[in-house]
Amino acid sequence: MRFVIYGAGGIGGTIGARLHLSGFEVGLIARGAHYEAIVRDGLRFVSPSQDVHLNIPCFPHPDEADIRPDDAVILCMKGQHTEDAMRDLYAATGGEARVICCQNGVENERLALRRFPHTYGMVVLLPAEHLEPGVVVNFAEGTAGCLDAGRYPDGVDNFIETVAAALRRAGFSSAPDAAIMGQKYAKLLGNLNNAVQAATGTGSRAVAAKLREEALACYRAAGIHCATVEETRARRADIRGREVPGHDRHGGSSLQSMLRGTGDIETDSLNGEIVLLGRLHGVPVPANSVVQEVGNRLVRENLEPGSMTIEELESLVLGMGIQTAAAST
Repeated sequence: MRFVIYGAGGIGGTIGARLHLSGFEVGLIARGAHYEAIVRDGLRFVSPSQDVHLNIPCFPHPDEADIRPDDAVILCMKGQHTEDAMRDLYAATGGEARVICCQNGVENERLALRRFPHTYGMVVLLPAEHLEPGVVVNFAEGTAGCLDAGRYPDGVDNFIETVAAALRRAGFSSAPDAAIMGQKYAKLLGNLNNAVQAATGTGSRAVAAKLREEALACYRAAGIHCATVEETRARRADIRGREVPGHDRHGGSSLQSMLRGTGDIETDSLNGEIVLLGRLHGVPVPANSVVQEVGNRLVRENLEPGSMTIEELESLVLGMGIQTAAAST
């Protein structure tokens, strides 16, 4: 089995590097300056115990990667790029690829399944960053991260069991999970704070609690299964974040996008998912609506990370909640 990492940033680059180091055949798909740096110098993979340049084949587009039906294509791009990526992958493979959505959010699997009958979900609990071309940093050792996976919408098969076994050999915690979307909906609860961190440079327990409260209300209204706190805590227990000499850890995926100046952010795939569920099921979601707009405004107005104080954001989010409650009485 060859692993094709489609989107070789912090998450994808770390997965590809560790699989390559463990003897598996790997191909990377990257773009722009990141692709050029990997082709020129190899992928620089940095962890608490390693700093190596890896000569992994890298391609700028799926149609140059010679993707075969028995390859494992692991999607690691941000949710806002999934639709374009699926269109390109389908054109290159005719829908025969086995696609694993190793991404935040819960919409990617639906987008993939429209074109690819063999679609899988993978939950991402992996402390990694990609802030400069050609370089990925994994802030963990021993267990590099948790990458449980299963068929979408549910079930397991021999293919995903083989993938999980390979990831374990490469240093990850990875178990087949027939109800993988329950883990992904649980992960989404934490990712609702990504735009908060990007906007303010920090977090807020009060805002996080409000975002989570709205999301859980939407899950209940929609009949969506979500893994419990105890279940998710047990799966991430072996992950031990560690410092990497010469590399500061900055934060979540949305903040990294802002720091790299990508010109886009994944807020519509995260808070926007809760806003969508709220509108579909008649559940008020003012906090997630505010954070979604704040995240998009960061990009629309080309604002710097941390351009809003946490007090300003708390006033917007919590004040909106008070206004909504008053309007409903």
